[in-house]
Amino acid sequence: MSRTYTRQPKPPPTFEEAKNTRQKVRSAGLHPDYWYPAEQSGALKKGEVKEITFWKRSIALFRGEDGQARAIENRCAHRQLKLTTGHVNGCNVVCPYHGWTYDGDGKVVDIPHTLFGKKFPKFRVPSVPVQEKYGLIWFWPGDPKLASQKDVPHIPVLEPGPDQWTCVPVDVTWKAHHSMIIDNVSDFTHAYLHKRFRPFTDAELLGYETVGDSVLLQYDTKVGTGPISGKFVNRKKIDTNHMKLGYEYPFQWSNTDDQIKHWLFVVPIDERTTRSFFLFCFKALQVPGLGMDIPKPLMGRFMRLANEIIVKPLLQEDGDAVEAEQEGWEAHWDAPLAELNPVVKEFQHLTIRKWEEYLATQSLTPLKKKPAADAGVEAGAGR
Repeated sequence: MSRTYTRQPKPPPTFEEAKNTRQKVRSAGLHPDYWYPAEQSGALKKGEVKEITFWKRSIALFRGEDGQARAIENRCAHRQLKLTTGHVNGCNVVCPYHGWTYDGDGKVVDIPHTLFGKKFPKFRVPSVPVQEKYGLIWFWPGDPKLASQKDVPHIPVLEPGPDQWTCVPVDVTWKAHHSMIIDNVSDFTHAYLHKRFRPFTDAELLGYETVGDSVLLQYDTKVGTGPISGKFVNRKKIDTNHMKLGYEYPFQWSNTDDQIKHWLFVVPIDERTTRSFFLFCFKALQVPGLGMDIPKPLMGRFMRLANEIIVKPLLQEDGDAVEAEQEGWEAHWDAPLAELNPVVKEFQHLTIRKWEEYLATQSLTPLKKKPAADAGVEAGAGR
């Protein structure tokens, strides 16, 4: 009996094995010594515990009865069960197996069974710094001793006060590497994907530069010309034909005439899964046909409705695209590079450089030279 065997594709290379920019960026993680969103504040209730994951590291995020959010490594020191399978008791989290109880510092504070004549043990698991700001719970997945040296990304328009803008965050989880999502939101050549919603059209890259750990760029582009969204933008007051963007590692932002702004924070779950937090902020939106702004007390309600009708369906198009890109990458990672937008390569070089910096702190040996073979491959060299 003859058998037919199907050759399975070789998996993509690791970061150390990668031979060009695309291979390296698609295997790079994000430097953990930054503040990242863990959850929307309203999504974590008192007495609730949730699992969050950063580059395959599981963390138990819980809110005590005092209202404070806390986070510790998601495992019991006893038998390594995930603490998120347990429950919150007061301001502590309890493992469901033997009832071992942990405080927000990761210290065991109660063992409800016999200690077999031993003194109460000083077991603990690592704690994770957290803080709440801008309607989000932020966590520091890196070295906790460094958490006080950096601030949560500053978003002036969301600072409390009479001039605070309205923002209702949206978070999504896509089966795609984080670098694909950064490429997507900053490369406006994919307007074709959004023919129905038209968040931007006719984009022309005006220029870009890398400054420190940021890539700054500008487009001439028509912003918000969709059949629904376009009715709420007062073009007499706002210049919607120009946009500034930045990849300010490890997050991305955009600014349209200081009237429409957005921030994107990506949280890498693993090499092919990313949770993304989108913050779309508007100084004001108009009531269609009346020439007056939507009253500020109603903006939050309007934004929630807009998220359901426009924003989430729009992001779903992006999600479908980057997930398809991930599948394509895994099947054809050794295909010739075919990138036209020069700024995308700048994003990728920055991501690679920061990951190499992190690896260097872990006593690993990253490749020190700039990825080779890019020019030859992009010019059409074979595999």
